[in-house]
Amino acid sequence: MLHDTSFAQLAKMMPALASWTAQKNRTPLIMGMDELRRSADVFSIELLDMQHSYRVLYGEDVLSTLVIPTRFHRVQLEYELREKVILLRQGLIAASGDTTRMWELLLRSLPAFATLFRHALLELGEPATSSKREAVEKLAAKVGFDSSAFLQLLDIRERKSDPKAVDVNDLFARYLKEIEQVTAAVDRMLDSAA
Repeated sequence: MLHDTSFAQLAKMMPALASWTAQKNRTPLIMGMDELRRSADVFSIELLDMQHSYRVLYGEDVLSTLVIPTRFHRVQLEYELREKVILLRQGLIAASGDTTRMWELLLRSLPAFATLFRHALLELGEPATSSKREAVEKLAAKVGFDSSAFLQLLDIRERKSDPKAVDVNDLFARYLKEIEQVTAAVDRMLDSAA
């Protein structure tokens, strides 16, 4: 969090940030304090997650006192689910049957969907879950979808299962189908709750 996000201030930080990113760390997210407060309503998913699990490395703990309005949480959730489904389809087409690229897409997309599933549960009045697996299983029970593709992918991500023993086309087909089903079910449930 910065008090000054001007070009001049950012330019002063660039040498330190270049070293940081050269070590394969992500480029830091830089926001001003007022900007953070004023955007808390449109970044409710991200900020609620940050409040749930964070560590202050230096300076003021701005998250502990940040008020996150949730009036747009449902809208952001639906937007994110729909956007990620569209991006998943685009990625599948771009992969053009290349199994390596398909695996990368599946494994890279899973954490984002698990996060959104956790937030769907929150919207449906369920307590926060701490694990991806728990979020998938609880939402599957609540919405009634087949979680096997997600659980299989989680096993592969956690190195409990060998991807070579899995038909990536079959897994991708089931994964995409269930994500589309979840998106539609969450949309209907949240619309009826509004």
